[in-house]
Amino acid sequence: MQSLAKWFIPLGAAFAALAVALGAFGAHAMRGQLAPDMLSIYRTGVEYQFYHALGLVAVGILVRSHAESRALRWSGALMIAGIILFSGSLYALCLSGERWLGAVTPVGGLAFIAAWVCVIVAVT
Repeated sequence: MQSLAKWFIPLGAAFAALAVALGAFGAHAMRGQLAPDMLSIYRTGVEYQFYHALGLVAVGILVRSHAESRALRWSGALMIAGIILFSGSLYALCLSGERWLGAVTPVGGLAFIAAWVCVIVAVT
């Protein structure tokens, strides 16, 4: 997992750029295509992706000064998993209409929570 830590900053920046692109796509291309409740869910996916993309950049910065911290490496990996599972499931739900995808979202939310707990552990 140490080599993954080297990718936290660029991967976080890529997830942030993707969040901006997906947000613009949702605001412009999907406005007339999605029901208002689905558009709101889509926006939630974009918001959480953006917050955790920035969180991943912060974890990458922290890893540079706490290179031996397993908790920080876990935090970054959990943020990546959370973005994919939480935001990804919301995007897929909105674009496909498959309601069962909403069952994946809480798993991503738990990954986000665990990621932030790992940051707390690492810095205290």
